[in-house]
Amino acid sequence: METTDTKELSVMIVGAGLAGVLLALLLERQGISYSILERAQMVKPLGSVMSISANIMPVLEQLGLLEEIERISKPCETIGLYDIPMNKIADMGILDYKRMTGYQPLVFSRPQFYELLVSRIPSHKILRGKRVLSIEETEDSIMISCADKSQYQGDIVVGADGAYSGVRQSLYKRMEHEDILPQSDMESMKVGYVCTVGTTKPMDPEKYPFLQNKATTFSQVVGRDLLSVSKVDSKHYSWHIKDGKGEEAASRNSEWAPETVETSLKEFYALPSPLGGVMKDLIQATPRESISKVFLEEKMFETWHHGRVVLIACHKMLPAAGQGAVNAMEDAVILANCLYDMRATRLSDITEAFQDYREQRYPHAKAQFESSRLVAKLTCGQSMMESFIRQVVFKWLPDSFQRQSSLKTASYRPQISFLPLIENRGEGPLLPQKSSRRRQHEEVEH
Repeated sequence: METTDTKELSVMIVGAGLAGVLLALLLERQGISYSILERAQMVKPLGSVMSISANIMPVLEQLGLLEEIERISKPCETIGLYDIPMNKIADMGILDYKRMTGYQPLVFSRPQFYELLVSRIPSHKILRGKRVLSIEETEDSIMISCADKSQYQGDIVVGADGAYSGVRQSLYKRMEHEDILPQSDMESMKVGYVCTVGTTKPMDPEKYPFLQNKATTFSQVVGRDLLSVSKVDSKHYSWHIKDGKGEEAASRNSEWAPETVETSLKEFYALPSPLGGVMKDLIQATPRESISKVFLEEKMFETWHHGRVVLIACHKMLPAAGQGAVNAMEDAVILANCLYDMRATRLSDITEAFQDYREQRYPHAKAQFESSRLVAKLTCGQSMMESFIRQVVFKWLPDSFQRQSSLKTASYRPQISFLPLIENRGEGPLLPQKSSRRRQHEEVEH
């Protein structure tokens, strides 16, 4: 088998979000040369709380990070769904999840998780204030030019720069000019809804005894507006309010100035809180700088790569199933595996690696995209039909149906092929993973 020293490969990652940082960490473990070009001077991860489960935990265990994540997190045991009068629609227990998968779902502060990943990357490899203006590709290399007149040359550009990726827009524009871009990729993302999220300041455990529990619970209230509340740690709560949908949400874009967010939240003060009382208590206990308003959109892109450019997170998912960030990180894992198996840095070898990456990831990302859409309809849907389906699924179908659906999702757990694999400690199913050609070759030689 023809091999090459992967240290000769040079990768430029555009975007220092979770997926870009994880990819950098994986390239660091391989010894591949890379740089992260980040537009912002300081990255502030959107969102306040994040959850992970068996899909990505083996990777974090391989990297030696899982124990540290457990120290900053709370185990999640149940997901409660309520109506406006606070009658419980469903209580989806996941107590046997660990027995079936080997892992207990965890909830933690997204910024804390992000900082943990960043701390494992040499600081000089994250270049901030780098707004990409152009990407020029030749047969042998690719060049990035930034607004500050700096230029960077390498073998590969990875677009990990978010939902409105400048790299993707640049790539698609070039492909559209060449008349090779699918029509569906030219269409805009569909706005699911807009939400306001926040994390409270430290709360009084005497007033909120739930803070003293070792585990946490996601609680969702379904009505005219969707509300969810969860405990981040032993002091803080995270909340999420849906306050617009589709074109209505887009038309309210002018109202999103920071100084108007607090005013707009007043209309939600009277919403019941799953913790007791009303949401006014939690909203007023949230520092202004800890409140953000974001689009929640969805789209599945067909084009993941072309030439020397490859994209991470070509799937924008609604957050109802909590799989958006996890799937982006899974992209980073599979892409790193494919780069590890590259024979050389010729364009033909790069194209082969990128094709392998898409073939491995697309079916699973597509399935999760559809699942997230379904979960959003079940938990957030406001129509009479969606309400009826919600009652059928959560009240009439047996728990075994919900459990099997959860285990099917958990059966996909890609791992890092160039590190020792984590054995399956659960009783549930596990999908096989494509083996590494390079690692098999090296094991034969030894």
